[in-house]
Amino acid sequence: MLIPLAEVKENKQLIIDSIKKGFIFIYPTDTIYGIGCDATNESAVLKLRMLKERYDKPLLVVAPSKKWIYENCIVQKKFEKYIEKLPGAFTFILKLKNKNCINKYVNIDSDDLGIRIPKHMITKVIQESKKPFITTSVNISGKEFAKKIQDIPEKIKKECIIIDAGFLDGKPSSLIDLTGNMPKILNR
Repeated sequence: MLIPLAEVKENKQLIIDSIKKGFIFIYPTDTIYGIGCDATNESAVLKLRMLKERYDKPLLVVAPSKKWIYENCIVQKKFEKYIEKLPGAFTFILKLKNKNCINKYVNIDSDDLGIRIPKHMITKVIQESKKPFITTSVNISGKEFAKKIQDIPEKIKKECIIIDAGFLDGKPSSLIDLTGNMPKILNR
């Protein structure tokens, strides 16, 4: 199913219900196209991993709210200012304090979780599901990320609900580790 971005509002309830039912989405963010699903749904997370051919590296999550971040992750007082920058083109690595807030296959063998809240209208719809939502570039692991739907391999597209926003000329979000004593920028 393909939903043009202009038709998201009229399809909002369908999108929310589909998230809760375990569907996988290709969707625009404030940076690039992402692929995602309910991060609490084991079968959806495993299917997403198979589609991306990403079997062991941790996945990132769109938090349902800042409140969710504070309830489920360890945010040192000195790093709260970073969380307050959200929404935006940032991914923050935090330690989990509630490991049951996501499925165990999201961050295999890790107590860390990458958190995002993209600054994009589709994020608000995703957040209305009240579910943490996987967000990772839509590509085969190690290959170039997609800037338009036509760049996405057919084997991925045929398994997803697609929200098409046309050409996106962004770059992946800034990745900042907030698990230590000092913030550490991991990409640029």
